[in-house]
Amino acid sequence: MADADPSNKPADAMADDSDAAKDARAQARKLWLTRLAMVVAAGALIWGIWYLLIGRNNISTDNAYVNAEVAQVTPQMSGQVTQVLASDTQTVKAGDLLVRIDDSNAVIAYEQAEAELARARRMFRQSSASTTALSAQLEARRADIARAEADYENARIELQRRQALQPSGAVSGEELSTARRAFTAARAMVAQARSNQGAAAGELAASQAMISGSTVETDPMVLSAKAKLAAAKLDLVRTVIRAPIGGVVTRRQVQVGQRVAAGTSLMTIVPLDKVYVDANFKERQLRRVRPGQRATLTADIYGGSVEYTGRVVGFSGGTGAAFALIPAQNATGNWIKIVQRVPVRIELDPKQLREHPLRVGLSMDVEVDVSSN
Repeated sequence: MADADPSNKPADAMADDSDAAKDARAQARKLWLTRLAMVVAAGALIWGIWYLLIGRNNISTDNAYVNAEVAQVTPQMSGQVTQVLASDTQTVKAGDLLVRIDDSNAVIAYEQAEAELARARRMFRQSSASTTALSAQLEARRADIARAEADYENARIELQRRQALQPSGAVSGEELSTARRAFTAARAMVAQARSNQGAAAGELAASQAMISGSTVETDPMVLSAKAKLAAAKLDLVRTVIRAPIGGVVTRRQVQVGQRVAAGTSLMTIVPLDKVYVDANFKERQLRRVRPGQRATLTADIYGGSVEYTGRVVGFSGGTGAAFALIPAQNATGNWIKIVQRVPVRIELDPKQLREHPLRVGLSMDVEVDVSSN
């Protein structure tokens, strides 16, 4: 018997096959939709659990940059540069020699100050010796007064004796005149001796006032000379400029032979072992942020394979816009509120910085655990 021709199938059988195919497709679609819904629900559940346990306790931003307290190297005196011992990108230690300034004038000033100090000490010693000499001179003047008074007393007695003998004619007029002149001269000598004693006492008092209560090292003139010598020595020391901190030299702006003025910026030193991160968080993110909280950071220069740990140190005194060169003016009629960002300083682990150094200005991704203390 020959096979039946499919085209001769009854219409009801063909309709049943079509309905079965539709039911199969519907079942398959339902199965995939159910699986998709389960995946979405599982993802939502996982995200919800993550947010409850971790996400809500972490805030993050990619608006963060490496910063540091850099040191400006500036001379404290003017002069011509004779030597430059540091260049850009060079690593220096605190105290390393960077620049020398011509010290010829400073050396001369220092030697002059030394001479002035020696002169002040010599003058004090001279004043001390003069005081001793004036004391002896005053004693001599007192002896002169004693002799003059003794001569005066003898002349007075002689004059009185001759005046008593004059009526009897025992003394001539010439002898009486001589006695009177001797008496007058003796009286003048007493006055002169007393005057000399007064002058000697004044000179002694003046000399004693110069050295009274002082030694050769505490005399005011010596102290003043010492201060000038210290200032001259300081100027001499300042002709040698050393690194105030350790770090990397950048922005060197000085050349040999250049004449620099006090306060001129010569170069900048960046302490790479003490860099920190300024993370600019949105104001709404800072509700639970406190100093001391832990932070996790990654740098674009190293990627996610290198992770830094840090600690929140503090907050800026204002938003970034508040301290901008041209602050925003919101007192206009068409003001639109813009979410502000507040810089948060984060301190990095020095050990990690030594292993993976950072440079000022590099971009960072920051995540702060607000549940930590």
